[in-house]
Amino acid sequence: MSFSWLLEQFDSDSPAFKAVQVDLRRGKAFCGEGPESPPQFTVNIPPDPELASELPRLGAEGQLRNDQIDVTLVPPRWNETWVQIVGYLILPIALVLFFYFMFVRQMQSTGGQAITFGKSRHQRFQNAYERVTFDDVAGVDEAKEELEEVVEFLREPEKFRAVGAEIPKGVLLTGPPGSGKTLLARAIAGEANVPFLYISGSDFVEMFVGVGASRVRDLFEQAKHHDRCIVFIDEIDAVGRHRGTGIGGGHDEREQTLNQLLVEMDGFDKNSGVIILAATNRPDVLDPALLRPGRFDRRIQIDAPDVKGREAIFRIYIRERPTAEDVSVETLARRTPGFTGADCKTLVNEGSILAARRGKVRIDMVDLEDSIDRVYLGIERKSRVLSDEERNALAIHEAGHALVGMKTMPDEPVHKVSIVSRGKALGFTMQLPAEDRHMYSRDYLLGRITSTLGGRAAEEAIIGQCFSGAADDLSKVTDIARAMVCTLGMSERIGPLTVGRSDKHVFLGRDIMEDHSMSEELARVVDEEMRAIVEQCHSRAKEIIQTHRLALDRIVEALLEVETLQGDLLGDIVREADAEAGLGRTHEAESEAAPAE
Repeated sequence: MSFSWLLEQFDSDSPAFKAVQVDLRRGKAFCGEGPESPPQFTVNIPPDPELASELPRLGAEGQLRNDQIDVTLVPPRWNETWVQIVGYLILPIALVLFFYFMFVRQMQSTGGQAITFGKSRHQRFQNAYERVTFDDVAGVDEAKEELEEVVEFLREPEKFRAVGAEIPKGVLLTGPPGSGKTLLARAIAGEANVPFLYISGSDFVEMFVGVGASRVRDLFEQAKHHDRCIVFIDEIDAVGRHRGTGIGGGHDEREQTLNQLLVEMDGFDKNSGVIILAATNRPDVLDPALLRPGRFDRRIQIDAPDVKGREAIFRIYIRERPTAEDVSVETLARRTPGFTGADCKTLVNEGSILAARRGKVRIDMVDLEDSIDRVYLGIERKSRVLSDEERNALAIHEAGHALVGMKTMPDEPVHKVSIVSRGKALGFTMQLPAEDRHMYSRDYLLGRITSTLGGRAAEEAIIGQCFSGAADDLSKVTDIARAMVCTLGMSERIGPLTVGRSDKHVFLGRDIMEDHSMSEELARVVDEEMRAIVEQCHSRAKEIIQTHRLALDRIVEALLEVETLQGDLLGDIVREADAEAGLGRTHEAESEAAPAE
């Protein structure tokens, strides 16, 4: 029943009930024949204090205006009132505070990304706990000299401004992975003693359009707050790729980010003292506008170190570790051609791990020699078990490589031959040059092809058939022959021309639009020239195997017995076998000096 109906009953001469119990705690009125009788009607009292106080005014001290109705009031208790206050007021506030603190905690754990989504994610290094200087960098002397000049710009800018020189705005470090680009950047930060802002190129790009450009603006805004500052963008090719290469023509967030980067780099005031330092191993995919003078004024190429550079790098990493007296950095440098600085560091670290595993307190040369094989070829696969037939074929194959390599490439002596499985290789023959090579003659490349085909020639001579283990050799032979014919101009029929696709990295979007057409006649000539080179080298390899068959058999026997032969022992075996077969040094020299036609 309604509350108005209840009030009407108090004014009625014949009310529908004789007693009412008003429970202000529950907000209800129970109407019936008496206080103790079951209620006949239940009335909801509105939660309004003024309406709830209307009932007591119907009578005073039990004297009712309608004496036919007995009214009993049940007032609320103070603790129940507080429960209502908590339920209606405090609990919602507590829930709001709970979610607020949870949100703040989540923000702290994620670095505030939800609020600072468009802010730069750069890191600032200044007086870092691990300070790197140019003394910690070796093997890249020319690059160090260029960058030392940049440091001098930051230390004494007035000296250069006095003669009208402008501080370069940008320096681009290019080179293969592991050559030391990031390490050089850290050395600059340690030498210059100025704020150093570091960010990766991939940190600019997000799935939302406009975020990358916003982060570029914020990064350069932070850099402008300092009089002298270095901004280092690592792997800049992630954001600085050539524009207009998107397949399909859709919008690319990278392009918008790159546009903002170009504007910011070109918008600096002259001699502002802020230098942009960037690193990449793919300079060929960078946008030309990014490389023009005024943005990146200097491009420093960092190549793999030569033997002297590797020697200096090994000295830096070995001086921090306990080593035995037999450790020779000169020997390590000669036996690691093509190693980058990162490879040298990994080699020394692997040697330290091997020494600790073997219970040694110092690193000796044996540990470092084993780590060379580990870095070159991978870990030893002791779980790979070969059958007797496979093991014999593998020994013949590697013996053929070693023998033909010794006869055709005396400038690259065989350092080690082994039938121990490492990584994906079942066995290996390691030839190391006496000195670093930067140019290759036609005779050298022919000798390389002949040496690579030596394993296949040995299988054909002894077993009478070939095995699938030579698949990688054939791939290398094909690449060398194709380069000789198509790129290096070492084919008489093709002449000094470059035909077909070049060997540079493929960049989808740009290369797909280039014309790499070749006439059918020219393609046929290329195939014939490649085949002629490979067949002539194969014939020479088989001739060497037949001439020095006794030496081949002795190498196979030794490999099956000890599994690994060092270069000195291998040379002794071949010399003894040739002397026993009546092959003197004259015949050997003629065989080594006769290149394939």
